[in-house]
Amino acid sequence: MAKKILIVGGVAGGATAAARLRRLDEKSEIIMFERGEYVSFANCGLPYYIGGTISERDKLLVQTVEDMSKKYNLDIRNLSEVIKINREGKTVEVKKMDTGEVYEEYYDVLLLSPGAKPIVPPIEGIEEAENLFTLRNVPDTDKIKNFVNEHKPKNAVVVGGGFIGLEMAENLVDLGIEVTVVEMAAQVMASIDFEMAALVHKKLKDYGINLVLEDGVKAFKENGSKLLLNSGTEVFTDMIIFSIGVRPENELAVDAGLPVGKHGGILVDEFLRTSDPHIYAVGDAIEVTDYVGRQPAMIPLAGPANRQARIAADNIYGRERKYPGTLGTSVVKIFDYTVAATGNNEKLLKQQGLDYQAVHLHPGSHAGYYPGANPIHLKLLFDPADGTIFGAQAIGKTGVEKRIDVIATAIKGALTVQDLTELELSYAPPFSSAKDPVNMAGYVASNIIEDGIRTVQWDDIDDIVTGGAYLVDVREPSELRGGYIEGAVNIPLSDLRERLNELPQDEPVYINCQAGLRGYLAARILLENGFDPINLDGGWITYATAKNK
Repeated sequence: MAKKILIVGGVAGGATAAARLRRLDEKSEIIMFERGEYVSFANCGLPYYIGGTISERDKLLVQTVEDMSKKYNLDIRNLSEVIKINREGKTVEVKKMDTGEVYEEYYDVLLLSPGAKPIVPPIEGIEEAENLFTLRNVPDTDKIKNFVNEHKPKNAVVVGGGFIGLEMAENLVDLGIEVTVVEMAAQVMASIDFEMAALVHKKLKDYGINLVLEDGVKAFKENGSKLLLNSGTEVFTDMIIFSIGVRPENELAVDAGLPVGKHGGILVDEFLRTSDPHIYAVGDAIEVTDYVGRQPAMIPLAGPANRQARIAADNIYGRERKYPGTLGTSVVKIFDYTVAATGNNEKLLKQQGLDYQAVHLHPGSHAGYYPGANPIHLKLLFDPADGTIFGAQAIGKTGVEKRIDVIATAIKGALTVQDLTELELSYAPPFSSAKDPVNMAGYVASNIIEDGIRTVQWDDIDDIVTGGAYLVDVREPSELRGGYIEGAVNIPLSDLRERLNELPQDEPVYINCQAGLRGYLAARILLENGFDPINLDGGWITYATAKNK
């Protein structure tokens, strides 16, 4: 039986659902309402149009109203805002943005995909800041692009160190603008852990960005030409990009009496139905289940929004497909770095009370003898009891997203760290090594579970050594010129067997090397000789990066 289906909002959620609905049924009436002018655009590409990497504005428009209407036989009404839901009568009130006219439309099924909007708190002077911009859609992009072209700012402040903030920072630098990034937390990119973010901090500084951490904006002065930070620091600027996060557009749902979660996301069941069986919701406006920890979460990403839209469309036609939760797999370009992550980080695992172990390694992106290999800084988080994979993070110049995508697939397939060692991945010297970094991560983690190799983390070793513990650095003496941990005794790995008598046998022996491998080899030697070795995970590289040595 043909249905009348109304969709609130376009882009990733609404437009995808509309297309899927039509593919499933040629006869239903499908009406999509979009408050803005554009129904389907590449919002992830907006910063790159501003910076000039994407030169043609039309490339951002994935589908026009006319093209999509004809291709899928849809009734698309842009510049139309749904302002009220009457659940009892199964109608919505729609306001035409150009005329102000309000009319009513009936539905059999309603799909909400209103998205999320930038958080803009009531900071002193923010309303008067004439040079302050947020970035969500094409009109926002046009405003920023026009401001840059007309006013030719020499410097800019980006408030917020998340995906959009850092992408905008890079693109402003590409335009020759001096950039300051202000972030209230101790690190940028909340999706990764501190020692991984430290690599990003260094990269930002290497490209001339003034990075201000653990400080926030107290007030905007002089119509936005001056920022007063909480620390008392004054920052003068020609323009401001305000990007501290987003919040779900939930007002329509709340006014209709639909429940929302503690973060404001519209509550849906595993079939993406709200508490009203005739109303579904998808995208950045909904609360999802964190795939790893099975906790409520807000994870505003385009990929999950597209999948939710397809599943909701299937369920509207009775297919009863479940949405399993959001893994949060993400990737971002930071100048010549690729930064990617999947699953949960340490901060989340601690909050959720999960017992976990971390390993860090720094393998090459491909065979070291083939030109152009670069290190991939890889972190794997797992359950030390059974090898369940909780998450991974990786940073490097090439091959990063491939490895994270493999681990994301492994998590979805319920593989363990032991299974990672068995993955048969493509290999040729220009692309990888015979033992891929993903295999290596599996081996390192499996050594802990199966062989009883003990490790210590970068943020614990200083206190341990200060407390009198014995630390042996098994690198070559020449390597120590690049830095070493205070209090370490240097015994190169090649000399270790002959110098075992120098080591204490009545207490643990802590070991560090450059990246962790030689430390592991040293640990095996010491274990076989009756010692109690504990290896510094990730070696000097992880330690020095996190400690800014």
